[in-house]
Amino acid sequence: MRRHLALFAFLAVAVSAPAVLSAQDSSDVHQDRKDVRHDRRDIRNDRKDIHQDRQDMRQDRKDIRQDVKNGDMKDARQDRQDLRADRRDVRQDRRDRRQDRRDVRKDRRDLHKDKKENKDSSKD
Repeated sequence: MRRHLALFAFLAVAVSAPAVLSAQDSSDVHQDRKDVRHDRRDIRNDRKDIHQDRQDMRQDRKDIRQDVKNGDMKDARQDRQDLRADRRDVRQDRRDRRQDRRDVRKDRRDLHKDKKENKDSSKD
């Protein structure tokens, strides 16, 4: 009798397992889609950061010119340091943005592949 109950329990789990797994796969795909959307939003925000850094660089250049014109070399040196830091920030932001774009493209390809695999496995 115990053997029959164990066999019945095993069969019940075996029959319900594909449904549970496919539900998990679809929720994983849904979560992955959400992650890709958030990553794309982050890239747009990075673009805004780069724009702001460029504006800071323009302002630093204006400040340097004005300080040199006024003969205030101490402030001009400080503004040059600010300009170097802003340039470094822009380079780093651009580097990060390029890498983020690569990651998002890869995630989107993986998502598409997973979605296709889910669709193909559900047909079986």
